Parts: sequence; C-alpha cells; structure tokens
Amino acid sequence: MMRRLQLLGLWGLCQIAAVVASVWMLIAALAGSRRAWTLAVAHDQLANAAFGGHEDETLSSRAGKAAREGKRWACIFCRLLDRLDPNHCEKSIEPDEGKPMA
Repeated sequence: MMRRLQLLGLWGLCQIAAVVASVWMLIAALAGSRRAWTLAVAHDQLANAAFGGHEDETLSSRAGKAAREGKRWACIFCRLLDRLDPNHCEKSIEPDEGKPMA
C-alpha cells in the first residue's frame, strides 16, 4: 500500500513537470530557442516509454528499427512522418538506444 501511495505522489509531481515543460516549450518555440527542440525530444522519449519502449529512445528511432523488420505499425508511422521530413525514421535511428538492431 505504501508503494502505491509513493507512486501516486510521483504521478502528481510528474503532472506538474509536464505542465511546466509544455509551457516552457511553447515559450521557447515562440522565442526561437533551441530549448524547444530539446523539450520536443524529451516529450518524444516520454511517449516512447509510455508505449513500452526504452526511456532514452525516441519513437522515430524505435519505429525506424521496427520498420526495418517489416512491422506494420512502424511502416505506417514512418510513412506519415516521411510526409513532414523525408526518410525521418531512418535518419532518427539510435543504434545505441532501445532494442539492439539486427
């Protein structure tokens, strides 16, 4: 029971951190600061961890590795990202993070 209360307290702190990070990212983007990009990558890594990936890898990197293996979700995701940035997933692969590459 104590562990559950600790996790709920941590969840609350994370909610505060998420709001602060989102507001800070908006301010940084409006100011043209590089910090906006850093915070975007951090949000990307958070989303990857939420979906069961490694906490230090971006979704694009994970999808790029999975697309190489022919996984359907990754191929679709990478095609969507390619519309914004051609070859995005392939360029984003981090070989030293997450699941090792085959």
